[in-house]
Amino acid sequence: MSAARVGHGVVAGTFSLDGSTFDVDNNIWVVGDDTECVVIDAPHSVDAILKVVGDRRVTAIVCTHAHDDHVRVAPELRTRTGAPILLHPADRPLWELTHGTGTAWDKDLADGDQIKAGGTTLTVLHTPGHAPGAVCLYAAELGQVFTGDTLFQGGPGATGRSYSDADLIVASIREKLFALPEQTVVHTGHGPDTTIAAERDR
Repeated sequence: MSAARVGHGVVAGTFSLDGSTFDVDNNIWVVGDDTECVVIDAPHSVDAILKVVGDRRVTAIVCTHAHDDHVRVAPELRTRTGAPILLHPADRPLWELTHGTGTAWDKDLADGDQIKAGGTTLTVLHTPGHAPGAVCLYAAELGQVFTGDTLFQGGPGATGRSYSDADLIVASIREKLFALPEQTVVHTGHGPDTTIAAERDR
């Protein structure tokens, strides 16, 4: 069996909430081996995501949260790959802002869930604050964590919009992320990587 690896791309699009729209670049993260993989979030372009996937089978589309720039193309990606969409149920209000009530995800995420990702395992860490259902995905064997919009290089994700909570995101980061090994590489939803040590020491 081939070793698990992380694939990465960047794709441009928009983020809309509370009546405002912004141009954003989102990271695409794909974790797996030579045969199968998990896609983390579904930003902007299915074709861009599938370029990172290549000829591998997608076993799951795991959403770190339900802001539209992270889930807008998730249903189309599901149609094209046959993979289920996984989302924490606390993000239902945000999901429905984008997809209404007629299109649903397939499986609820919960803190502590383990997701097989082509030769490695992703552990779900529920980290509310940026969004009520925000999660991070910790790949212990790889020494990497995928934080969505919870933690960036330079600090926590934004909390100035609907369904966000500044005190809660700080608590989530301190309790869940800063408990990880300090050398853990942090892969974010937007922008460059960082490490747990670098962010904890700010």
